[in-house]
Amino acid sequence: MPAPTEFKYEIKKQFGVISETQKGWTKELNLISWNDAPPKYDIRDWGPNHEKMGKGITLSESDFEKLKELIKNM
Repeated sequence: MPAPTEFKYEIKKQFGVISETQKGWTKELNLISWNDAPPKYDIRDWGPNHEKMGKGITLSESDFEKLKELIKNM
């Protein structure tokens, strides 16, 4: 059985918490570099102290700008 694929990440900038659960998990918007790649905007759930993470969505700069435009025009 192959070993689990390891990856690394570095939170470059924390923009803020979108919501928080009663168990202390937060949904956050951050700028994250995954595996030393250029940073991307990231929305995902994080456990306390960023020790664990849930599934999320990662957006390029152009995707993020388009999302902001769509929200602004709602």
